Order: sequence, then structure tokens, then C-alpha cells
Amino acid sequence: MGQPDGGYDRLAAAQVLARVAGELPAIEHLPPPFEVSVDLTPLTPSPDSHLTPAQLRYVQTALQPCTPADITTATHRLSWHDSTGTPNISHCTPTTSGPTAGAGGAGGADARVSVVAREVVVLLRGALRGDGGVRRRADGLSGSERGVLGGTTTEGDVVEVLAVGFETVARALVQHSWLGGYRTPRGLALGLQESGIFGVVANTWYWGLQSDTYRRGMIPVAFETRADGGVAYTAASRTLLRTMKDAQIAHPEDPGLAKQYGPLAYAEVPRCLANMPVTLNGQRQTLLPAAVGLFVSTFVRMLDVVRIAGEETTMSEVFEVPDMTCSHCTNTVSSVLESHGATVDRIDLDSKQVVAAFPSAEVREQAFEAIRDQGYTVVPPAD
Repeated sequence: MGQPDGGYDRLAAAQVLARVAGELPAIEHLPPPFEVSVDLTPLTPSPDSHLTPAQLRYVQTALQPCTPADITTATHRLSWHDSTGTPNISHCTPTTSGPTAGAGGAGGADARVSVVAREVVVLLRGALRGDGGVRRRADGLSGSERGVLGGTTTEGDVVEVLAVGFETVARALVQHSWLGGYRTPRGLALGLQESGIFGVVANTWYWGLQSDTYRRGMIPVAFETRADGGVAYTAASRTLLRTMKDAQIAHPEDPGLAKQYGPLAYAEVPRCLANMPVTLNGQRQTLLPAAVGLFVSTFVRMLDVVRIAGEETTMSEVFEVPDMTCSHCTNTVSSVLESHGATVDRIDLDSKQVVAAFPSAEVREQAFEAIRDQGYTVVPPAD
């Protein structure tokens, strides 16, 4: 596989990553529920801009031809210690409504995205580094395969490459929460997955842009709503990202960027290794969808485990919608509930049962009425 000396070969490196990943280690057991204390500090924008002075300098010196108008910024800096005791810094835009408004003294809906995403990374890193299949396959690489990884990636260790990939998914989830458009963390994660945004990030964001903008609480894209109700980058955002990526590849200042993309063949599309189709066991496949699916499914489950200190707790309720008959019905009911700030735990088409948590009794009744407006019957939980 790859060049005889195990040098730069992106396709071969992608194949090594996909083979070692194999069946990614599912997280079967979650930790018991726990609480996290967060500190929120407002960002102070410049007098004549919505960006801070540091953000403005970064746009002007490193993001050409991006302009301040192309940037959406978070409003608060977020700090906390995760379950391993490690300090973390992120950004958020606290809301004044929704199921976790008021957490941490300024609103916790967006803070939860950062905190829970970090805990998912902790879980997945532990699973990758354990004694399971991924670690065994990584230890069994040939010298040529190790040479390909060392000559093509900045990490060299395939398990670390996969772990960094999960951190990239987490950063993408957090950054896109600043754009709004989704009422709940669950809706955000599932919405981005269904809309294919993670794959767009892998193909259009150049190496380093994500980490640099993440650290500064910025995202240089805008959403538009698709005909199917999902989201997509605007045409202007896609053009801007590709222009910045081409400029960075042509004149890389970062040694890692030069190593990743410098030796690319002329006109080769500089996609993420995890998003390059490879052939394994006679089948054409791509690693990224499986990795994103594992991350999102774990994130949704972890939302019931992690609580932000000061969050208003809500109890899940079971009610019935007897005239649900297909996935279109369940999607409609789920969308109506989430648009009202409810957290949907489960919808069972066979039993016609819905399990959801509401921030208040008033919101619950409003959501029930909205479901009825869609032509469905709601049988409330028995007292």
C-alpha cells in the first residue's frame, strides 16, 4: 500500500485510517449523571464593530478576503473543568429562552453544547485508546503503513488522528451553534448531521481555520434554509471558504498545513482524509459518516447525563399521538416539539408513544396545541 518508502500518499493514508477504524467502538455504558459548573464572561466588541479588537485583527491579518461582515461571533467566553478535571475554554451565545435558560447566570442552552461535546470527546478518546479492536489494528500496522501516515499527516499515530477527528466534529458542532436556527442541543446535533454540514466542513475548511476561529469564538459562514427544511451554507460562504483555503494552500505559513497539502497534485481536491472514499473488502466506503454518526448518537445520549449547575431540571413525560402512521408523522411531531423548546427523548411508532421533556406546563400545552394544528390527536399523560 502506498509508495514503497511509505511517503506522502493521501489516498493510502485514508485507506489506513479507514481500515484501522473498522467498526468504531460504540459507547455502550454512559457515566452516571453529574453536574458541571461553568463561568461565562461577556466578550467586549469594538466600538464600531460586532467583533472584538482581537477578532478584527485576526480577520484583517489572516482571513483575507474574508471581511468582518462575513463573521458570526459568540457573545460569551465559557470556562469549566470536565469530568477528568481538565480545564476547558470555549465560547457560546447564551439564550434568554428555551429549556436551559438561566444556567450559569446567563443562560445555559449553548453552554451545554460545549460541555457535553467535550464529554463525548473524553469518552471516545478513551474508547480509541483502550485495548479494543482499534488499538489492536493500529498496533499491527506495517512499516510502510506507518511511513505513509508519518509522511502524510501531522500526527503519525493513527489512533491520535482518529481522536483529533472526533475533536474536530465537536468543534464544528459548537461553532455552528453560534449561528442559531435550532432550539435545542439535540436538534442542533441531529440537524447538522442530517444536513451534511460535517462533511461540508471536512471538504471546504482548510486545515487550521477551524481551530484558529474556534479559539476566538468566530465562524466565517452563514446558513440558508433548504427546501427540505434542513440547512446549508450560502453560496457566498462556500465561495469564501474555498478562496481562503486555496490561498492558504498556495502560501502555507503553518508547517502542518504545508505537510498536509503542500505536495498535492495539480487540481487535486484537498479533502479531509476521513472524507475520501476508499475501497475496503471490495466495498467503496468513507470513514466520516460513521464517525459523525457515532459522535452525534453519543452526544444525544449524554445530554441526559450532563447537567449545568443552575439549570432548571425538567422531567420527561409520556403521551400518545395515536394517528402517527409513518416516519413523516414522527418527524413532524418531533420538529413541532423541538421548535417549542421541548427535548424529545423517544418516539415509538408502534406504540404511538412520545417521550419528551418540557421547560414548563405552559410550553407543553402550546406544543400540544401546535401538534393538533398539524392534524394529529394528542392524548396527554394521565394525572
